[in-house]
Amino acid sequence: MENFTVYNPTRLHFGGNIINNLGTTVKQYGKRVLLVYGKGSVKKYGYYDHVVSQLQESGLEIFEYSGIKPNPIIEDVEKATIIGKQNNVEVIVALGGGSVIDSAKIISLGIASNENPWDFMTWKLTPQKAIPLVTVLTLAATGTEMNAAAVVQNHSTGQKVGYVNPLMFPKDSFLDPSFTVTVPKNYTSYGIVDLIAHSLEAFFGQGEPSVIDQITIDIIKDAIQFGPLLMDDLTNVELRAKIMLDATLALNGLTSYGKKSGDWGVHGLGHELSLLFDTPHGASLSIVYPAWLKLQKNRIPKRIIKLGKGLFGVDTVDETIEKLMAFFMKIGSPVSLNEIGLSDDSRSSILEQFKKNNVSGMHHNLNEVDHKKLVNFMLFQ
Repeated sequence: MENFTVYNPTRLHFGGNIINNLGTTVKQYGKRVLLVYGKGSVKKYGYYDHVVSQLQESGLEIFEYSGIKPNPIIEDVEKATIIGKQNNVEVIVALGGGSVIDSAKIISLGIASNENPWDFMTWKLTPQKAIPLVTVLTLAATGTEMNAAAVVQNHSTGQKVGYVNPLMFPKDSFLDPSFTVTVPKNYTSYGIVDLIAHSLEAFFGQGEPSVIDQITIDIIKDAIQFGPLLMDDLTNVELRAKIMLDATLALNGLTSYGKKSGDWGVHGLGHELSLLFDTPHGASLSIVYPAWLKLQKNRIPKRIIKLGKGLFGVDTVDETIEKLMAFFMKIGSPVSLNEIGLSDDSRSSILEQFKKNNVSGMHHNLNEVDHKKLVNFMLFQ
């Protein structure tokens, strides 16, 4: 077991109607609020009205930035940062899924400084402070509601970058499962894939604490058990709650206790697919993970078999990979590049992108030969 330090200051509010405490909670941090959200679904389904009502009832002044897209871009972060500075915003409320909350985390750094937010993302500068962030989650997937990580892409530099800083922990996060019942079938599927992929990144990282391995496997098993049921009953709040909690537990630090790091190579590969083709994040992961496991088949067979035994009761690497692929297919997430409309013609651009950004894992290194094998697996799974 590796040495480790635990720190997670986020206060999590979970369950039905917990949003009724939003206004009084936000008021603790300031009176001038920047409300950040996406492209319209939160208004369509009434979540926006509910949040605004809470803030207004607490006497808060609201400024807004809308239009955050899936696979969030740095330009939105920069524009929202300017609005926040111009209006002397004291606290951010992020209403949405991972893209909105990740963007809000970087916005919180930008408002508190006079620097370009992208310089923080690329480690050119180290932020010294952030304004408080409160989140209201509408998509169970990324776990960003209870961690200090954010991912944003920059098309001008050809990068999709992950950044971690303790300043970015949300102060409070509100998770009402009923706020996720309107998530469509495809993005519900992608969210389930995402939480499983987060768990796998931890499982294949450096360090093998037995109790954490079991917890990690149990999180995945829970998603495998209840995910298909949810896909057939999208408005079931109890099933939504189970997947929502799984997603939070998968990336709030718990699965990394006793480990030096996760691996994150699969996420790195998936980010490049999202950058190149605007592939939904979860869809990129269900394509890459089986390919990555095939690459690692003869390198870490015992580790893969331990996963297979824990999840599916199987005893071989091949069966483990087959079962995982079958699950992704069962919930409607793609397992090959062909399924998202790509062919062998895309091979060179993908390999060039992998090489440009030196995509690798933190524990299991990847080189250009590996990249070629991975793309071949992804094309012909």
